[in-house]
Amino acid sequence: MISKKERLEGFDADLLRREKVDHKKNLAIMDAMWKEAVTLKAFPPADPLEGIDIDIRIAKVINSV
Repeated sequence: MISKKERLEGFDADLLRREKVDHKKNLAIMDAMWKEAVTLKAFPPADPLEGIDIDIRIAKVINSV
């Protein structure tokens, strides 16, 4: 449990201000994650449309608000 929420939020904000985005590093991480998913046969799915009906229902609910 975090007792000093404001202090933590200040730390997070300060950290985000000081850190610079490294696009090259982020793309390398994404490529490694993609390769790992393909190696584990978790991606791409055998049937890309599997579960599309659920996604459509969720999209309709979200977009109706």
